[in-house]
Amino acid sequence: MNTQLAPRHLRLRELLLHRWKADGLQVGDRIESQNEIARFCDFSLITIVKTLKDLEADGIIRRQVGKGSFLVRAPWTEAHHRVGFFYNRDVVGGGIFDNDFYTRLVVALEKAVVSDGHEFILGSFTNAKMPMAVWEALDVVLLTSITGETRLDFLDTAATQVSVIDQTLVHPKVHSYRLDYDDAFREMFRSFDGPRKVLYLDSEIASNEQKRRRDAIVKAREECGPDCVLEVIKVNQEREPERTAPLLEALQAHAPDVVLGYMHRDWKALIRDHAPGVRIFSYGIDNAAPGFVVRSDEWMEDIVPKVYANLANRKARGAVHGFPARFEP
Repeated sequence: MNTQLAPRHLRLRELLLHRWKADGLQVGDRIESQNEIARFCDFSLITIVKTLKDLEADGIIRRQVGKGSFLVRAPWTEAHHRVGFFYNRDVVGGGIFDNDFYTRLVVALEKAVVSDGHEFILGSFTNAKMPMAVWEALDVVLLTSITGETRLDFLDTAATQVSVIDQTLVHPKVHSYRLDYDDAFREMFRSFDGPRKVLYLDSEIASNEQKRRRDAIVKAREECGPDCVLEVIKVNQEREPERTAPLLEALQAHAPDVVLGYMHRDWKALIRDHAPGVRIFSYGIDNAAPGFVVRSDEWMEDIVPKVYANLANRKARGAVHGFPARFEP
């Protein structure tokens, strides 16, 4: 609906539903009185009265003389959900379907949502520009590739429920669905049958998740003891995959037994050419063992029910939900 051209009572209806959705109102909660509505908007009392009568006729609110008005149906929590997945074009180089990880993530998420009878919408954003008009029409948006450069001021005012996936974002209104590699890193080091030199490719694209993974691999190496040597270099696996000089220099300088971390899909053959016999453990989904294993169907079975549950209780504070990756030698 074009709210600028719609009748005033329909514009007020959309405003009220947006406000109640953003505030996390649940069935049984009291809504604003006519006078309270008049104080935060510029609609006439006649328009306010008509809008409230229409909402009551539609079974959304109940008005009780002397007690106030109450929500009896919350349209945004009903059975049919509109779920959006949006990626950051400033980060995901070449588009989302040029990235194996995100391709498998999108396919698995869409399959889970659609098979449950809900709508799935795919889109993108940039660090500076978000399609807020689209997001506000959805029940939940799952965002990925949030970095330190991404504008986040919309989080405090968004009516739609915002979650991040393959990320960690601490915010009272945001649920984070991350992959937890902590135990998998420990298992990798324990699997070594002797001294090993490990090269970790840490992303130049700064984010909370990138830092958490780097800290976890450093801690796992410390627990392993002096027989394990860890070297960390910065790479740009998304924006500049053709810049491989730092990687090749590190392979020559450190002669690692194992290379793991953030890497472009084309780098695996390059690494094997320059370091024959090296073991490669990249971040991925549905990747074949040995190495780190994350099954997309298992991950979605963990995530999607939590998304639906959070939609039913929008007042619940945001939280970080971890899904463990496995290491198989």
